[in-house]
Amino acid sequence: MTAEVEIVSFGYGHDAPPTADITLDVRTSLHDPHVDPAMRQMTGLDKAVQRHVLATRGANEAVRGLASAALGLRIALDVPDRRRPIQIAIGCVGGRHRSVVLAEALADILKWVQVTASVTHRDVAKPVIQRVTR
Repeated sequence: MTAEVEIVSFGYGHDAPPTADITLDVRTSLHDPHVDPAMRQMTGLDKAVQRHVLATRGANEAVRGLASAALGLRIALDVPDRRRPIQIAIGCVGGRHRSVVLAEALADILKWVQVTASVTHRDVAKPVIQRVTR
C-alpha cells in the first residue's frame, strides 16, 4: 500500500532540506540531546532520547499540530488529478535526535487515526556534527 503521508527527518548540518509540503525546523525549539554527552551518540530511536525530547514543553502539541496539518492537506489533495502523498520534513541540526523523535511520534499518531505513513531518517546514520554546546 502506498503511504498517504511521507515523513522525512533530516539534519540541516548535512545537506539542504528535502522538498516537502510542510517543513518543521526544530533546531532551537526542543530540548537538545546533543548537549548531554551520555545521549550524544544515541539517536531519536533510543527511548532515553525520545523521553528527553518529548519532555520539552510544547513538543507533543507540535506533533499533534503536524498530524492535523497533514490530515488537512490530505483532504485538500484528495482529488483525482492531484492525489499524491503529503510530504512532511522535520529538521534539526544533525538529523539524529530531535527530528527523528518527532518523525516517529508523528507516524504513530497518523497510524492511530488509520493514515498510512512512511518514515525515512535521511541523516540518522551520519556522524554526529561536532559543535559547541552551552
